[in-house]
Amino acid sequence: MDAGNATEFIRMVAVGAIPVIFAITLHEVAHGWMARRYGDRSAEMLGRLSLNPLRHVDPLGTVLVPLLTLWLGGLMFGWAKPVPINPRAMRNPKQAMVAVAAAGPAANLLMAIGWAWSLHLAVGLAQWAPVAGDFLGRMARVGVIFNVLLGIFNLLPVPPLDGGRVLRGLVPESVGRRLDAIEPYGLIIILGLLLLGVLNIVLGPLFRTVLDLVWLFSGVKGG
Repeated sequence: MDAGNATEFIRMVAVGAIPVIFAITLHEVAHGWMARRYGDRSAEMLGRLSLNPLRHVDPLGTVLVPLLTLWLGGLMFGWAKPVPINPRAMRNPKQAMVAVAAAGPAANLLMAIGWAWSLHLAVGLAQWAPVAGDFLGRMARVGVIFNVLLGIFNLLPVPPLDGGRVLRGLVPESVGRRLDAIEPYGLIIILGLLLLGVLNIVLGPLFRTVLDLVWLFSGVKGG
């Protein structure tokens, strides 16, 4: 990596670090918060409802993978350490797990909208502080794109992703047991779909649709 590429890489890390870290942190906090509402205080007792990113850092998913994916493809991706969830401690465990699983992607959608709205602030800031306004604008766009991507990816109906958890809570128990049997192989299935290009075919149109809706809702034309 020459000096020019190194400088560009550092700039991209600086722009993407805050939105990516908070996206994966608040995704997990949302799971823990919803679990607490249904009676499970496991995450709270372990301090995992904190907004301090250090409490949620996974060395692989929060540090290595985001840097590697940014270096390879120009777009950060990653995850935080999963919050502990105890369905047996919840009221109406099956219903509760649907809400707990859905809370993470819902938090990402709300964050995407929040980052999109912050683009209005970036435009105003750029009028008297161009460098700061440009930096905030770039950061906001990363925040929107990453949160939409993370939310949609997690909604894939493959356990152990959130979409698989939601599906598990909605189907009859006989089907649910089959999903439980698939879960140990879920990440292998997802990797296979990714390598075959199936994920791009399935998620690409949905990603673009949700992204367009976020821009529309926030009043930002074309992002």
